[in-house]
Amino acid sequence: MSDLTVEMQQINNFFETYAKALENYDTKGLAFMYNVPCTMLSDDSTAFFNDLVKLEGFFNQGTGFYKQFGIAYALPEIWSKRPYTDKIINVRVNWQYLDVFKKPIYNCDYHYVLKLDKNNRWKIVLSVSENEKERMEEWKGGGLIG
Repeated sequence: MSDLTVEMQQINNFFETYAKALENYDTKGLAFMYNVPCTMLSDDSTAFFNDLVKLEGFFNQGTGFYKQFGIAYALPEIWSKRPYTDKIINVRVNWQYLDVFKKPIYNCDYHYVLKLDKNNRWKIVLSVSENEKERMEEWKGGGLIG
């Protein structure tokens, strides 16, 4: 296998692991997938985390939402991968969120900038929500978003 093929499989595995952490409400596991410091952006907000405990607290809030609205499965579909350097890559992911019966609830798109850490593991340094707030509002307003 080429280095590029191995790298792309590592990225796929990374987001599968991320999805399992979401499904298991594993806030420590989610936080471990991020580089600290890291930034989370959306149209309405910018959150900068330079403390792992505060990042985990942020994920605790998010898992509360998932539990409240019955999100049981998170399926990442990687739409694009663009290397910037040998150690930095931009990945666009469409997340499909499903209930316990695997019925779609809503989906949304994210861009991630990942960087290899000193142990050669991918970590998220930047997470950009393209449309999650809008998709959640549409869904909570009465319809499946797809």
